[in-house]
Amino acid sequence: MTQESIWITYQARIRIKAKNNDNPVVDFHHNMFKDELNHKNHVISLSLQFLVPLMPVNRCPHRNLPHLHCNKASIPPYKINKNLSLMGFLHFLVIPIFLAVVVDCGTETNPLGPVTNVTKHLSFPNFDPNKNPRIHHDLKLLGNAKLSPQNGIIQIPDTQTQDLKFQAGRVIYSSPIRLFDPHTQTPASFTTTFSFQINTNTTTASDAGQTQGGSGLTFIIVPDELTVGRPGPWLGMLNDICDNNYKAVAVEFDTRRNIEFGDPNDNHVGINLGSIVSTTTINASDAGVFFKDGSIHRAWISYNGPNRWIEIRLGSDGQDYPIKPLFSSPLDLSNFLREYMFVGFSASTGNLTQIHNIISWNFSSASEARLRLPSTETCERKLVSLSNTVRRKPTNAFLVFIAVVILCLVVVLNLYCNSKRRENSSLVPLPDNKRRPRPPNKPRRFAILEISSATRGFSEEEVLGSDLKGIFYRGSLPNGCHVAIKRLSTQFLNSAGVDRLRFLKEISRVSRVRHPNLVPIRGWCCDRRETIVIYEYFSNGSLDKWLFARGVLQWSRRFKVLKDVAEGLCFLHGKKLAHKNVKTSSVFLNVSFRAVLGDFGLAFSRADSNWVESVLGQKADVFEFGMMAMEIVAGRRRREWDSESGKEEIDLLDIVWRMREEEQLVKVVDRRMRTIFNSVQAIRVLEIGLLCTVNEAKARPSMEEVVEFLNMEKAIPELPQSRPVALFPYNSTTDLCSFSSCVLFK
Repeated sequence: MTQESIWITYQARIRIKAKNNDNPVVDFHHNMFKDELNHKNHVISLSLQFLVPLMPVNRCPHRNLPHLHCNKASIPPYKINKNLSLMGFLHFLVIPIFLAVVVDCGTETNPLGPVTNVTKHLSFPNFDPNKNPRIHHDLKLLGNAKLSPQNGIIQIPDTQTQDLKFQAGRVIYSSPIRLFDPHTQTPASFTTTFSFQINTNTTTASDAGQTQGGSGLTFIIVPDELTVGRPGPWLGMLNDICDNNYKAVAVEFDTRRNIEFGDPNDNHVGINLGSIVSTTTINASDAGVFFKDGSIHRAWISYNGPNRWIEIRLGSDGQDYPIKPLFSSPLDLSNFLREYMFVGFSASTGNLTQIHNIISWNFSSASEARLRLPSTETCERKLVSLSNTVRRKPTNAFLVFIAVVILCLVVVLNLYCNSKRRENSSLVPLPDNKRRPRPPNKPRRFAILEISSATRGFSEEEVLGSDLKGIFYRGSLPNGCHVAIKRLSTQFLNSAGVDRLRFLKEISRVSRVRHPNLVPIRGWCCDRRETIVIYEYFSNGSLDKWLFARGVLQWSRRFKVLKDVAEGLCFLHGKKLAHKNVKTSSVFLNVSFRAVLGDFGLAFSRADSNWVESVLGQKADVFEFGMMAMEIVAGRRRREWDSESGKEEIDLLDIVWRMREEEQLVKVVDRRMRTIFNSVQAIRVLEIGLLCTVNEAKARPSMEEVVEFLNMEKAIPELPQSRPVALFPYNSTTDLCSFSSCVLFK
């Protein structure tokens, strides 16, 4: 006989009702039901009712009605038998034994039913909201994508954007589509056709000499509707937040040759499977198509799921369906699809700019699914039709006998206790379980089970990153809100000697602060074993991954990030609070690349409270902001290993001072930006960084003054020609300044 395991849930509820115009009674309903059986798919529901008479102190005025309908004010307190706990204990003894007997009857697994097709059809002859009022509901625009009502098209990037360089955007159908059958491991079949135009006439006066555009457009199949990829050669498909298991499929129409990605030319079609590097590339000129000629082109993509076969056709819009495909080959998408995926388009620009216009789009999909038929065999049939069933085992008969005996004892004890209850009972008011509604985004305390469910049991697949204090996880709350969860490590908590009361107090203070450039705290969890902080989730990740990873972050965005962080710190200091953890990994970017400052350096230890208040205060935030400003301009970390010597570390603060002494600060600027940056702004930011890192805390500017410096509203005080001896290395985090020179944080 196959061994089975069962999960049991016990529920109880109390209901007051009247019976035969007598005293009201409490009706106890005990429900025990099965959540999951390992080997047999059937549900067992068991309900036992026990009527316990109550003695009212003051009768309800509606006592003569067959059913009570008294409001809260008219329901009197009742005397409940104090032996009720004994009865509940006996119920727990009886029900598992009875359930063990019932489960043994078993049922056979439901057979699979007939095959059916799950289909989806999308049709957008144009994108005019006047002709299709649901266009804003059906499509989700991310990043720098815009719906143009005047032309009835979708544009990536938005033509109203001041700087079209290094922009990325997505347009996604807002509902997921079934594209994979997990039972048969078979991809769905789909066909899509769309017309598009690539306009390269976007050269401005600042782009003199650049007469051709880049980078390209893609048709994408992705697992979520939140991620916006990186600009430039990434074509808005992927970014640094996407891990190696990020399932995505794309067909790219690329107008820029990137040798590092293996592109054959600047006019090709590529198939990308979970990577920016194309597995297959096809020359678009083989179909007589040149993407950058300004004409409207049409693409047809057909995929046969059961046969794992793809066909791609290209032509001019308005021409007949091409008989010969541009590309036709076997292709297995099983490893790159989930059951439900999102479909749409992404596009991006790099140093060279162009506008990607999506004019029309049709999409159809069909996937097989099997219906599950109800079982023809039930437990009741097996119990009644004894002649057709296997003979009961002696052990089951013994269990039934024990269950009947205990049930009889429960009834006898219940009658006996009720006869003695009048003088020995106590008054117990009925509880009011109603709770006041809570705003959905108000910070609150979470249970560890809620957080474990949101992160799928702290799965490694949900890990966003880690530092010395703990690990960041991506999570999804039951209300659909995406959050970033920081789980502090046990090693850190033991070494820091966490004072949980102080931690909760500081969390409460910081969570009440709201500013567009500060990450909202959604909640926390603090018990004997876990200390967790829940932040709002930003799909574009942290600044360090954009700044130090492969690729280039354009200067205009770097400068905007600095201003955003400065304004957030200025607001925080105005509330008499300090961040205490200002660094590039604590700065996050939303879908529009607005910078928000998070991952607060909360105070954990009671012993360190005076130290935190005196040293890691507002002036320490100013120092760290200065270091971060130099990192953003230079595109390098504060301390890096010297690859040439292989022995020494390079101190960024030393480099900036040395270049200033030689009057060559412009050489500090990230070389990857080449000459595409504002040298006046870059040198000004470096001087602000040097001013923020002086040893004397009183000499450092306030964040309010830093904001004025960045907005060109106030002149920067003159710095010495050479680095003063009193300046200290930036990495001296344990001795930022002496107590005599630090301003106490109040």
